[in-house]
Amino acid sequence: MRIARIGNIGSERPVIIKEDKAFFIDKFIKDFDRETLTENLLSQLSAIDLTEVPNIDLKSLESQGIRIGSPISRPTKLICVGLNYTKHIAETNAQTPPEPIIFMKAPDTLIGPNDDITIPPDSNATDYEVELAIVIGKRALYLPNPDSAEEHIFGYSISQDISERHWQLERSGQWVKGKSFPNFNPLGPVVVTRDEFSHENSRIWCSINDELRQDSSTSDLLYGVNHLVWYLSQFMELFPGDVINSGTPGGVGMGFVPPKYLQVGDTVHSGIAGIGEIRSKVIPTA
Repeated sequence: MRIARIGNIGSERPVIIKEDKAFFIDKFIKDFDRETLTENLLSQLSAIDLTEVPNIDLKSLESQGIRIGSPISRPTKLICVGLNYTKHIAETNAQTPPEPIIFMKAPDTLIGPNDDITIPPDSNATDYEVELAIVIGKRALYLPNPDSAEEHIFGYSISQDISERHWQLERSGQWVKGKSFPNFNPLGPVVVTRDEFSHENSRIWCSINDELRQDSSTSDLLYGVNHLVWYLSQFMELFPGDVINSGTPGGVGMGFVPPKYLQVGDTVHSGIAGIGEIRSKVIPTA
C-alpha cells in the first residue's frame, strides 16, 4: 500500500494512492503521525471501501496547483546515518565506520517532496543527499537482533537530506548544525509499506539540472535497514512516525573536484525504484 498527504501547509489530508488516483480517507484517519501509525493501521486502511470516498487523479494535481505534503506529519524524531554507502565513504576519504554514525536533524526541516529547498544566507556549500527513508510503525526499544527489526518498520520513502557543509564540517561541533536549516528535508511523495518494497537492492539516484550525480543501489549500504533499526533501539526508543535517513550514496556535491554545490535556480530530482520520484527547486532565503 502507498500512503501520502495532500494539501496546503497545515491543511494536508491523508490519502491512499492506488494506481493513478489519490483517495481521501480523512473521514477514517485524521492524519499519518505518531498517534495513528500503529501496527494495526494497515488492516484499518485495507478495510476502507475506496469506492465510497472522494478521489482525485494524480496527473491533475500539478495543473490544479494542488500540493503534495510530507507523507508523515510532525515526527518526533528525524534520525540520520552518516557515511553508510561504501562509495560515499571513498569519495569523502573517510575511514569505514566500525559502527553506524548517528546524528539528529531538526524534525521541522521536513517538507513536501516537491517543495522548494532554501539556501541559507551567505551559503556557498549547500549540498544534496538522496536517501532511503525508513518510517517506524511500531515502538522499538532494546530489540534482541536485527532480524526482529522488520516488524517495527511501517514503510519507506524518498528523502533529500540537504546539508550545509560549512556549518556541518567547519563550525566545530556536531553535524546537526549543517543539517537543520529550514526546508532541508524534502520527503515523499509516498510511504510504501514494507510488504511492497524491497530495501535490499533498489536503485537510488539524484540528478541536478538533469545531470545525473548519484546513481547507486541500496545493496551498497554498509549497514542495512534492519541493522540500523536494531542498532538505534539499543540507545533510544523509536516511535511510530519517526523517520530514519539511512545514508546517501556516492556523488554528492562535496565529492567533486572542485565541489558542485547547489545554486539558486537549480532543480534537484531524486528517485528510488519502487517508491517514485521527487523534485525541488532551489531558492534563496527570503
